[in-house]
Amino acid sequence: MTEVARPDRTEVLTMLAAFGQRAVEEVPDELGSLELTWLIAEFEQRYGIEPDLDDEAFEAVRTVDDAVEVFRAAVRAAGGPAVGADAGTGTGSAAGAARS
Repeated sequence: MTEVARPDRTEVLTMLAAFGQRAVEEVPDELGSLELTWLIAEFEQRYGIEPDLDDEAFEAVRTVDDAVEVFRAAVRAAGGPAVGADAGTGTGSAAGAARS
């Protein structure tokens, strides 16, 4: 069985679908700043990890895939469950989660 790195695209899309109570299929690939702000708060609540995003890194997150990359980096940096684990078990702050 293949393990999936967490969070994966499906999980991020599911989180975004809850914003505005819409179907996953209705979530656009491009993220607005309000959606991203909400998504970061949702990620922090689920994983207990704060992604370290300065203004430049925040503005660089434009798509769902960008968000997945940042969140996976945050989980790895925090030493949390990056592969195949349940959400909500990570701890600590994620320094350096932003992509260069």
